[in-house]
Amino acid sequence: MDWITHEEDVWFEFRGNSPHQLVPGRFYKGTVDGYADFGVFVDLAPNVTGLLHRSELDRRLETLEWEPGDDVFVQVKNVRDNGNVDLGWSIRETESEFRGARVHDPDGDHDGEPIEKQASDSGPTTVKTRPKTGKTTRPVGLKTETEAESVEESAEPAQAEEVSEEPAEEGRAPTAKDVVGDIAEAETEATEAEPEAEAEAEPEAETAEAEADEESVELERVTLADIENHVGEDVRVEGEVASVRQTGGPTVFELRDETAVADCAAFVEAGVRAYPEVEVGDYVRIDGEVERRRGELQIETEELTVLDGDDAETVSQRLADALSDEARPDAIAPLAAHEPVAAVGKSLLDAAEAIRRAVLESRPIVVRHTATADGYVAGAAVERAVLPLIRAEHPRDDAEYHYFTRRPLEEAVYGMDAATNDVTRMLEDRDRHDEKLPLVLLLGAGSTAESLDGLGLLGVYGSERVVVDAAPADDEVAAEVDVLVNPAREGADASDLSVGALAATLAAAVNEDVRDDVSHLPAVSYWENCPEQYLDLAADHGFDADLVRELREAIALEAYYQSYQDKRELIADLLFDADEALAGHVSEQFRIKVDAEVETAEANLTVRGLDGVSGVVLDSDAYSHRFDFPPTGLLVDELHRRNREGDHFLTIALGTDELYLRSTGDLDFRALVESASAKAPAAGLATAGIREGRIEFLSGARDEALDAVFEAAAEQF
Repeated sequence: MDWITHEEDVWFEFRGNSPHQLVPGRFYKGTVDGYADFGVFVDLAPNVTGLLHRSELDRRLETLEWEPGDDVFVQVKNVRDNGNVDLGWSIRETESEFRGARVHDPDGDHDGEPIEKQASDSGPTTVKTRPKTGKTTRPVGLKTETEAESVEESAEPAQAEEVSEEPAEEGRAPTAKDVVGDIAEAETEATEAEPEAEAEAEPEAETAEAEADEESVELERVTLADIENHVGEDVRVEGEVASVRQTGGPTVFELRDETAVADCAAFVEAGVRAYPEVEVGDYVRIDGEVERRRGELQIETEELTVLDGDDAETVSQRLADALSDEARPDAIAPLAAHEPVAAVGKSLLDAAEAIRRAVLESRPIVVRHTATADGYVAGAAVERAVLPLIRAEHPRDDAEYHYFTRRPLEEAVYGMDAATNDVTRMLEDRDRHDEKLPLVLLLGAGSTAESLDGLGLLGVYGSERVVVDAAPADDEVAAEVDVLVNPAREGADASDLSVGALAATLAAAVNEDVRDDVSHLPAVSYWENCPEQYLDLAADHGFDADLVRELREAIALEAYYQSYQDKRELIADLLFDADEALAGHVSEQFRIKVDAEVETAEANLTVRGLDGVSGVVLDSDAYSHRFDFPPTGLLVDELHRRNREGDHFLTIALGTDELYLRSTGDLDFRALVESASAKAPAAGLATAGIREGRIEFLSGARDEALDAVFEAAAEQF
């Protein structure tokens, strides 16, 4: 057919549903979807979107006057294997500049046929308002008053009369001549019908009043959970602004109501902040059209109103009531019967509610845990529970990385270094991305007085702090944090409880759906003396003793490397995908490295004894690889397990200015350091980490520090 040889002179209306049905080289009519820093997205069909890269434009991207929703003409340059569509610029941007229009209907019977235009009988097209003063979208064929006047003045009277005698073809959009002809004809009719004007004025006024009443009908509020049933319709929603992000095109307000969260896009011009007076935490009412953009629901904002007074209070109370109902679990159901876990049932509920509320409030969650096997198990358990809740709550594909962060700590102390890092990040996120201040969850860290400075810094900015620890917590910490989960505070003996077991129970309370996923984690968190109920629980879920050991060793090895990284995907592969080949491979590397280091250390241990207390001392500077695996803390643990004898035994790894102490009996660590300081006042002894059994001293008083610590420990047996 002749039209095939001149495809560059016609535009096509695409009626397919796959990008691979497009024909490169053809010009298509599309709709502007939105802007990015690198170009413009154009919808060619409901499920087919292409990118017009800025390099394809004949002008600067920021000077392009297209708005989302505008009809434009583009050329398909290429369709990639992954379905991405590369678009090219078209110098023709109106239908009249093409020689014709054709249907591209790859699955139908009308492919290649001319497009049949139908007259619109659906009434006037609504002009959607935009925030502030900016570009507006006009219905096709409708001229502004100024434009109509200029057309009228440039047209000859004779031409106007001639046009007025020939009505526009049915289905054809009115042209400038039609407009001029209509004006001339209307003026003539108005002169002839002047005597009848008064008689008709009353019914016309009634019609206008009826139309005005129809336009003034207020939209009925819908919930965000229900907008999927209103795609293509104008709706009214109310809620709290959870975040604001500025794209290369529209401003996107993330709105949260009592049922869900949704994105609301408002456009002034490319890259310009719409409604700059709106801040995170404001309660607003938004009117707009529900659309589906690249598979995600979005409201195209037509009007945004910041609520105050009673209106804001109504929305606030509505959200608060819904949060209270949804955030707090009904009860705590421990993974296995364990007395210290049962003792903290109420505080576990409080912690679970705080975490779930943060998700519902679109507040980021920052999890801090030690860079140990137990710490990683605890952090991974909470992560496993929270991520599905975030995915369900937020429409963005990257929401789980935006609203949840897990950062390992090198020590069990939440010191000023870690706190400054967290505060700096959260303030940057607040100022740059309008994020709320996060909930900070500390697992197996932050429960001792050494963490008060860091916790206090978070408190200055009003960040919520939740601490979960199996070891006894200090009174000062209980008074400082918002929620403390600690069996010792409830009078329970938690000597056989790990942080991983406690956090796994918390995870099941946060999200009951992950109970089976985390049931084996308590067993993985114990290096020795794991309660039988946790071993049985792991076996019931397909994790025998050998696999549990391999997982623990693999996690311990990976925790050492890049200890500042969460290694989210790798940890998930190890703990939850049950890839025995991966666990076995990493575990083997752990065993090789540990055995080699222990063999060297054992050959160089010094035996000490005092008042019935025996022990061994390793010069860790001289007989261990200080900057390779295993770290000193893990090495001294392994030495203690392999060499201890009797009930009064100490294992010490002595470095340049610090030592690690392990004991077969319970020691009051602070009292020990206080006593040792009295024995060697010039040694500068200080507790560096109670959880790690780490003591610092002055390197020049190394021998005096060792003697004083050994003697003070012996006195406590």
